[in-house]
Amino acid sequence: MQPSVPIVMTLAGSDPTGGAGIQADIESILSMGGHAVPVITAVTVQDTRDVVGLAPMDGELIIQQARTILEDMPVAALKVGLLGSMEAVEALHALLNDYPELPLVLDPVLAAGGGAALADEEMVDGILQLLVPRTTVLTPNTLEARALARGSDTLDACAMALLDQGAEYVLITGTHERTSEVYNTLYGNHRRLEAFPVPRLEGEFHGSGCTLSAAIAALLAQGTAVPVAVHEAVSYTWHSLRAGRRLGMGQMLPNRLFWAREDADDEDDSGDDLRTPH
Repeated sequence: MQPSVPIVMTLAGSDPTGGAGIQADIESILSMGGHAVPVITAVTVQDTRDVVGLAPMDGELIIQQARTILEDMPVAALKVGLLGSMEAVEALHALLNDYPELPLVLDPVLAAGGGAALADEEMVDGILQLLVPRTTVLTPNTLEARALARGSDTLDACAMALLDQGAEYVLITGTHERTSEVYNTLYGNHRRLEAFPVPRLEGEFHGSGCTLSAAIAALLAQGTAVPVAVHEAVSYTWHSLRAGRRLGMGQMLPNRLFWAREDADDEDDSGDDLRTPH
């Protein structure tokens, strides 16, 4: 008997600020109507400005965490964020080989928002060779897309290279570009499918990529088609950022439970219906 709530497994690092990583994934999945089962891949030492320490989990422990849940609960989708080590990449690859039917949303976290490197060249190559070919939706920002598709001279070319590597869809997010709007562009079937522009917000935010990718995974777990899931997740993420709060001395943190406000607007600034998450 299937549960009434879709179950989403997130494999990511723990963020003590609550702004990104596992903590962000849990809130996003909950907000989109899912139940999160978190598998910790690394413990970070960080504040709202940057990561200052990283302790990767043992690869076997990552597999044990995941398998124990996968053998007990009907997980409907996977979301992967920070891995922290090549050992974790290889562990995840082994796990994916045993569950090829599960849709996978991969957020290739290569650096912290403050600039600290979180992956070396070996890990980048490992992600490309071992994980991207199993990915349903790959969600790099423009910096990550260029790092993964080395030698590509445009973002469109980056996306095509990542599709050629085996990803079913690639969603390149545009928060790091110097544009008046943020363009989030979806690619699939060896072509550019659709752009999802949103107004650019002032300030810097911690955890926007985690929010977006986890929301997509929660929607895929409900059987939502990828383009629709991306559209809804982009809108949800933008509202979370717009309602964001400065709780520390660095970047703002998304308010992923914005919809719980009693004074929530019925419409967003672009005229789209602001629907209560699933």
